Amino acid sequence: MALNGTISRLDSLQASEQLHLLDEIDKLRLQGISEFVFLPQLIVCGDQSSGKSSVLEAISGIPFPRRDSLCTRFATELILRKSRVSSTSVSIVPSGGRPEPEGQILRGFAGRLENLDDLPALIDRAKIAMGVSDIGSAFSKDVLRVELSGPTKPHLTIVDLPGLIHSENRQQSADDVELVSQLVSSYMKNPRTIILAVVSAMNDIANQVVLKRAKEVDHEGVRTLGLITKPDTLPQGSEREMAFVNLAKNDDVEFRLGWHVLRNRDYHTRESTMEARDEAETEFFSRGAWSELRRDIVGISTLRSRLSSVLFHQIKAELPSLIRDVQQEIGNARAKLSTLGKSRSTLDEQRVFLVDLSQTFSQLCKASCDGVYDDSFFGDSLTDIGYIRRLRAVVQNNNLEFAETMKKRGHCRDIQDRADTEAEKEKRLRGELPEKISRKEALDRVRRRLTRSRGRELPGTFNPLLIGELFHEQASPWRALATEHLERVWKATKVFLEDAIKSLTDLRTYDALFRYRIDGILEEKLQRGRKTLDRLMEDCDKHPITYNHYFIENLQKSVRKRREEEVSKRLKVFFPKSIYGDQIFEAFSFRGLLDTLLSQTEADIDTHACIELLDLMEAYYEVALKKFVDDVAVQAVEDLIGSLWSIFYPPAVATMDADLIEKIAAETPDVQEQRLQLKRKLDTLQKGMETLKRHVARGETVVDQEAESKAQETEMPLHGHEEDESHSGCESVADPTPVTPETPVDLAPANFEATECLPGVRRAHVLGRYPYRLLDKASFVSRRLPARAFATTRQYVDLAPTLAIGKEDNLIVIKAENERGMMSGLGKAKGLGDGPSRARQTIRTIEFIVIEVLKYVVHTYRHDLESLFYAFPWVAICHGQKRDKGLPKTSRLRG
Repeated sequence: MALNGTISRLDSLQASEQLHLLDEIDKLRLQGISEFVFLPQLIVCGDQSSGKSSVLEAISGIPFPRRDSLCTRFATELILRKSRVSSTSVSIVPSGGRPEPEGQILRGFAGRLENLDDLPALIDRAKIAMGVSDIGSAFSKDVLRVELSGPTKPHLTIVDLPGLIHSENRQQSADDVELVSQLVSSYMKNPRTIILAVVSAMNDIANQVVLKRAKEVDHEGVRTLGLITKPDTLPQGSEREMAFVNLAKNDDVEFRLGWHVLRNRDYHTRESTMEARDEAETEFFSRGAWSELRRDIVGISTLRSRLSSVLFHQIKAELPSLIRDVQQEIGNARAKLSTLGKSRSTLDEQRVFLVDLSQTFSQLCKASCDGVYDDSFFGDSLTDIGYIRRLRAVVQNNNLEFAETMKKRGHCRDIQDRADTEAEKEKRLRGELPEKISRKEALDRVRRRLTRSRGRELPGTFNPLLIGELFHEQASPWRALATEHLERVWKATKVFLEDAIKSLTDLRTYDALFRYRIDGILEEKLQRGRKTLDRLMEDCDKHPITYNHYFIENLQKSVRKRREEEVSKRLKVFFPKSIYGDQIFEAFSFRGLLDTLLSQTEADIDTHACIELLDLMEAYYEVALKKFVDDVAVQAVEDLIGSLWSIFYPPAVATMDADLIEKIAAETPDVQEQRLQLKRKLDTLQKGMETLKRHVARGETVVDQEAESKAQETEMPLHGHEEDESHSGCESVADPTPVTPETPVDLAPANFEATECLPGVRRAHVLGRYPYRLLDKASFVSRRLPARAFATTRQYVDLAPTLAIGKEDNLIVIKAENERGMMSGLGKAKGLGDGPSRARQTIRTIEFIVIEVLKYVVHTYRHDLESLFYAFPWVAICHGQKRDKGLPKTSRLRG
């Protein structure tokens, strides 16, 4: 009974859905998509001579070539399909590492067999084509693809891998050991792989390397199925036999998928038929300790059905994530191709490439210099790369920092009598602040210049040129600070240009463009900026000239401050301890106060001249400093980044000679090969996506991002569902425009607003005949579906519906608790004042149609509401019963 049940389950698993899914995955693998994404698959792996080839032979029923001294030398993909006609074919899927010419040769290898006895010879020919031999390479990364179909074959695809080698020998070098290890690991690491770990009963469990490898990649044992071979080699009743029996019961090494046991042909029975092999296996498992095991975990018949079921469910479970991976890889390939640009093997192609590149670059560069950061290129300003790409922000911040630096460190000496703080002392020691001197020390320095520069001026006056000498000494750090600022901005500009070009093209073009053009222009800009600084410093070295009113104001402030200090000192002398706040408590002589204020404080007239000289120099320095900072920013820095976009723009490309264009834009063979590989990858992935879209589970939506963005502009149809043949009761009313399942109709007009629903309704979600995902507005308005996708309402009406009405859409019946429901009709419901509907067809479940709709009157949501009321009696009749039960046989409501 258990075996009959297993066979029954096998028959159900071999339904058309399973066949189609397996075929499509095999097609994807044949297209080479497994080079780019992990595909669901079932692999057979184990130690060398563990009996893997015998397992493959038992599953397929065909003789695979075997040698006791050396086992499988390459991965073998075995594709089994149930069919009325028996056929066998062999082909080779070249590895991704093969050069394209060799790959084409291997893809051209094909062979079909009428007699299975010829299979070993055909496989030997394939080995020669792959370069596998006893003398040369013993193993290959290519895949041998064997397709078998016949009335007794299961729907199953399985990959047999070379056995894991414990150590090298004469026939297997250290390189072979490593190659096999890497090959097996690459298959096992695939998170979508079901691992059939073959364990030979001839070796101790602890010595089986495959179990260790399986645990390394599948820690929880969720995708590993253990398979015990050669159980007939164990002494009956021995401890070793019981150990393997317990292993088969999943009591020792536990796997979620459990274990299975096979008894294959040995060396002495290798010539027996498959029928004899199956009979011997059945007899073996009917006696001894092995008879205690469940029948569904022993024998080849149940293994076939078990593997078929496991693989089928693995594919279904992994399909959504596989689609996401393919979409991501498509996006990556498109991005890399976009970076490479179009092919440019001729001069015209190279020039066009540079024109396009320069156009994009100049636009981004100009936007960055202008401070317009609305392009996606600029990214997030809080990231390092986002800040680098905002060149105007970088320059502005550097200018502000330069102004602050000049304020703090631009003067040669800091003249003040205030004591330094500890922080200021440390900064002066590190050279971050200028030397500090007192005002008395400053006057002494001025006096030495004054006495050594006497001319014909009268006593108490000074030579005006001394103001310039003092200023030049105080402003001596300006040149170094300005040069440092200019070079900092130049480096930031170069970093921006490097990042911009690098983000727009490949590394080879980027390197050539800088080497042959941009580096030279940047160096010229830097030299021009230095010459500008030299000119500005020459102006500073001339005799001070200014007509800025701030000079007089600064001078007056300086004199006022000094006089205020002097008067304060004299008042304190004249009124010792007599002033408390603002009140004076004792009489004083007005004449005495006046004499005190007007008394001469300077010992000689030279001191007076030195004070005036110092005041004049400080007043002029403040004015000249502000002007110099502005001149550096405007004349030097802006000249550096001004018209920076013209460093590489279309007119410049138009004037380039052919040699320069070829140096910059010509592709290397490596780039050409990279483009070919990317195009092949993109083509493979896109074909794979088309295949995968046909098997998306109901309720899921697959959207090509590029196609969707175009569809929102052109309203091109994107999505559709095939008609379910079981709903034959859906009828269409005759219309001048024929209605077919492919006829696109609007799911929602562009001005549909989910917020414009009846009061109390949270959101309105339109669901098709199948429960579609809830979509946001942006993606919602671009969908199209086959006309008959909404042709029926009766099986989705809920007993306690909530009504929601879109502004120009049909009545929507939703379940309030989960916001899922069904439209009551297809026509485009419109307000009474909005004019007639744009719908070209009238499609309804005929039993629930409102007669006015058939007369082509203005269609509003009230017609849908009326149809809903017609549907309620049907719901009441059928609720709680299986479909079509309880209805008269003649009822047109029957499906």
